[in-house]
Amino acid sequence: QSMRGLLLFVSGVLVGVAIQTTGAQTPPNQPAVRLNHVAVTVKDLPEALKFYQAKLGFREVVRNPNGRSAYLQISRDTFLEVQQQPNEQTPLGLNHWGLEAQDIKSTVATLRQRGLMVSDPGAPSAFTGGILANVTDPVYGRIELSEQPPDGKLRKASEAWK
Repeated sequence: QSMRGLLLFVSGVLVGVAIQTTGAQTPPNQPAVRLNHVAVTVKDLPEALKFYQAKLGFREVVRNPNGRSAYLQISRDTFLEVQQQPNEQTPLGLNHWGLEAQDIKSTVATLRQRGLMVSDPGAPSAFTGGILANVTDPVYGRIELSEQPPDGKLRKASEAWK
């Protein structure tokens, strides 16, 4: 049942990516962000990675050195982050979703001006090389903001997309 729900969710992401307009102007009241990834928590990471690669054709582009998560590429600039469930108390399914900001510092400032709780951007992630901050989301708990530097692993995967 949870795999079916997850498949429906991923299908929705794929449809959204397919109809996304490239090169569109950002509306003046919207920060310059785009969907970067959706993160899901799974019971069995190797089984999930095998499913997404063999059945949906997603390509693994980054594996966390701790072995508990990986990024799969859905389209040029959209990824699925698959995370191993760390314990039975952690729910399976949607963990968070990530937005890529062109300039994370100005995006954080804009969101704070709008009254949102946003963490300070940290040092580049050892996992992806991205500079990360988190927004408190009253619906799902967390939205991850990232700025992908030129030498970041996800940026390199996007540039290598064929």
